Amino acid sequence: MDEGDDSDSERAVRDAIERSRSGAPAVGAVVRDRFSADEVFQRIVAAADEEITSGTRELFFSALAGGFAITITFLLYSSMTATTGDNPVMSALLYPLGFIYIIIGGYQLYTENTVPPVTLTLERLASLPALLRHWSTVLAGNFIGGAIGAAALTWGDVFSSGATTAALRHARHGVETPVTALFFKAVFAGLIVAGVVWIVYAARDTISRLVVVYLAFLAIPLGNLFHVVVSFTEMMYLVFAGNLSFTVGLIQFIVPVLAGNTLGGIVLVTVINYFQTTERRLESARFEGVDRQLSIREWTVGSLAGRSYVSMIDTADEPVADDASYRVLVPIGNPRTESGVVDLACSIASEREPATVHAVHIVQTPRVSVGYERNHREQIVAESNELMADIDETTQSYGVSCATSTIVSHRSFEEIFDTAARERANLVVMGWGPDRPWGAGHTDRPIAELTGQLSSDVLVLKDRGFDASRILLPTAGGPHSDLSAEVARALRATAGSEITLLHVVDGPQEREAGKQFLTDWAVDHDLDDAVQVVDDSNDIEGTIGRMATDHTLILIGATEEGLLSRLVTDSLYFDVIHEVDCSVLLTERPGGRTILERLIGRT
Repeated sequence: MDEGDDSDSERAVRDAIERSRSGAPAVGAVVRDRFSADEVFQRIVAAADEEITSGTRELFFSALAGGFAITITFLLYSSMTATTGDNPVMSALLYPLGFIYIIIGGYQLYTENTVPPVTLTLERLASLPALLRHWSTVLAGNFIGGAIGAAALTWGDVFSSGATTAALRHARHGVETPVTALFFKAVFAGLIVAGVVWIVYAARDTISRLVVVYLAFLAIPLGNLFHVVVSFTEMMYLVFAGNLSFTVGLIQFIVPVLAGNTLGGIVLVTVINYFQTTERRLESARFEGVDRQLSIREWTVGSLAGRSYVSMIDTADEPVADDASYRVLVPIGNPRTESGVVDLACSIASEREPATVHAVHIVQTPRVSVGYERNHREQIVAESNELMADIDETTQSYGVSCATSTIVSHRSFEEIFDTAARERANLVVMGWGPDRPWGAGHTDRPIAELTGQLSSDVLVLKDRGFDASRILLPTAGGPHSDLSAEVARALRATAGSEITLLHVVDGPQEREAGKQFLTDWAVDHDLDDAVQVVDDSNDIEGTIGRMATDHTLILIGATEEGLLSRLVTDSLYFDVIHEVDCSVLLTERPGGRTILERLIGRT
């Protein structure tokens, strides 16, 4: 064996040892005790994914607690100043305590939050509106929490007379500092705080984190720097004491500090640390083999949350950009039991030319981020493909183009929305029940935010043995009933369905008007050959329940409050859906949202 072979053999042995379960290195006397820049990046983006997909309420109240905790810093700094006779070092010794509570306790702090979400935005895996929504929510919570704390200090008789004098002096010092000096002092404070985030994620134990946080935030008063949340609390103390106008304090004091902190956090730390990492970060943090980046348009004015940035599997091919086919997405939780959903999707797709049905098997995982070795990944995909084999056969029997794929994620319900938007689906057809991962409504983002981002029509089937031979379609008009009518026409063409239209009015005096409405509605929706029934009992559920005995499928349009949001929150108080013996198909048509609504998260 030559020298080259020996070298290769030795390298193979070392590599095997490196991958051993014990984690012992092959060579070297000392085990590396810190993370590399790539490993720190991976930890930060995993945290960023959790942060940027957190609900607005969760973010706000965590930030509110963080803002109130800053009051502790202001309280102790002023009290220590009075106690130590204005000694600059001694008076600052307890200044970091509020920040320690926030960072070690996991509360939200604006300057700390300049780092993790920005990493996702730089990678175009979260949109700029998502970043702005996150920042504005945290900043609002911090400011309100700080204002509450300042009010308590002003009127709660907390300070001694000496501490009151010191507190007023600290606050006036910030207001009297020139704007240019404020800005650059705040830049360095932003650098320190944002740098703490990278160091905290690089630390391996709580003691190390505690020491880093303490020393870093001790540098702010010792360096005569300014932190925006502390500054806002000080300003509000002056305002409540009657010594300052809120508008003057906001413009001359808070705005320059906010701008400086943000610039220091983003440019001097986040961007520099981001670009010092290597392309290896993409191998460990992104989806395997799938480009999940947002387009430029999505990134700038797109949906509030972009692509999830945790380890998972997605075997779908990217849609063809110029493909004009009608796309039907069918999320499958259990391929063995959801044949009815596939039949429904294929029935509708077969009436569209050209049309593609994409059945995606969504596998729910625990909430923790899980990475997959190649062998494990191939095993999961192989098992999923085997389970989806019957789905392929079903779609082929309808003569429609079909694609199947697998997604492994801990956000099963959200994956439906993300996949539909990414593939520009025209229709989503899914089942609902306890055996499906989204039946429990598992989601990290607010339901209102998700359902407000609907990019396609949605059909939800409670399958009790799919049979479309006799359809009951209650209607009172509206876009959701329009969708029900489209589905009914498709099933009439493919399955020869007999259709009954039902309109319930308030009483006998409304019967004639109800008949006229139903006749006109049927003509407008090409269902004038359907049986028309007008009921004057003013009991919608009771009427549907009675008529359900003679029908095999009921089509019900969503309410104004939204179908999916009510299903997930278990607030769809329509008992007849659960009481009838036949299948029930619920329909929802999306509404549009303005750019402003996307920015502030309103639906």
